[in-house]
Amino acid sequence: QVQLVESGGGLVQPGGSLRVSCVASGPFFSINTMGWYRQFPGKERELVASITTRGRMDYADSVKGRFTISRDNAKNTVYLQMNSLKPEDTAVYYCNAAGYYSSHPYSNFELWGQGTLVTVSS
Repeated sequence: QVQLVESGGGLVQPGGSLRVSCVASGPFFSINTMGWYRQFPGKERELVASITTRGRMDYADSVKGRFTISRDNAKNTVYLQMNSLKPEDTAVYYCNAAGYYSSHPYSNFELWGQGTLVTVSS
């Protein structure tokens, strides 16, 4: 069973930094796009940043210049480095991954991690 396990959330003061990580494990053929989403109370989940296998990155406008997404393909791990954090960044952050279970073209999957809470507060 393929699963995503996140780590690194917690409490940080405004202006501080935090890095969250997400590891994909289990039997799969490949993972293509990996990304981070966040969800505020009472709101829908929104994209924070994503990165493809080849390193193409996309960011939400609200985090550009402050957050950096990266991945280690050999470790099936994606990271989100968050700098200059603001109280409005407080949310549950979810890892997302899309890939294939096998070489069959219809074996695609999309998975979510369990979420990790990031709280920015003094």
